[in-house]
Amino acid sequence: QVQLVESGGGLVQAGGSLRLSCAASGTTFSINTMSWYRQAPGKQRELVAQITSSGLTNYADSVKGRFAISRDNAKNTVYLQMNSLKPSDTAVYYCATYESRTYWGQGTQVTVSS
Repeated sequence: QVQLVESGGGLVQAGGSLRLSCAASGTTFSINTMSWYRQAPGKQRELVAQITSSGLTNYADSVKGRFAISRDNAKNTVYLQMNSLKPSDTAVYYCATYESRTYWGQGTQVTVSS
């Protein structure tokens, strides 16, 4: 059974940084593309960043240059380093992977105050 557990969210002032972690179990982690999504109140869930098994990355335009996704296959963990945070980054952040279907973590709240 695939399980994804996010951590690292919290309250931070604008301009600050946070690092999210997502620990995976029950997956073929090293060959999976891993993704971070976010969902703000009243908005649709949106893709924030992805990293392939070979380390290729993709980012939403809104976070390019501020966020960095990385992975540690030895720890079955994917990270999202978030710098220069803005109030518009406030959302619940979800880790996701696809194995026959999409699996989601429970989410971690990120709140950026102005």
